[in-house]
Amino acid sequence: MKHISIGKWRICMPASRIGRIIIGVLLIILGFFGFLPVLGFWMIPLGIAVLSYDIPAVRRLRRRFEVWMFRRLNRCCPRLMAWSGLSRSGAQPARMRRTPPR
Repeated sequence: MKHISIGKWRICMPASRIGRIIIGVLLIILGFFGFLPVLGFWMIPLGIAVLSYDIPAVRRLRRRFEVWMFRRLNRCCPRLMAWSGLSRSGAQPARMRRTPPR
């Protein structure tokens, strides 16, 4: 079963590809109404994450942004990255490595 991992939490997604696409699109659309109570702008990145499981173009854009963000944070806030455990002595996080560790 597919799931989204956010930090230490795992959120299960529907097994149906159509269901995941509908949920992702709805999250993005409803995220634009973030000024209303209950709805929020946090729904836009969550919708993009859901869509990135099934749509390769969205996956590539999300991945480029993720790599850019980690590199930028590593440059401007190396102590924060070291404290959070995402960067150890300038190394990339395990999920960003191109080759598996030995």
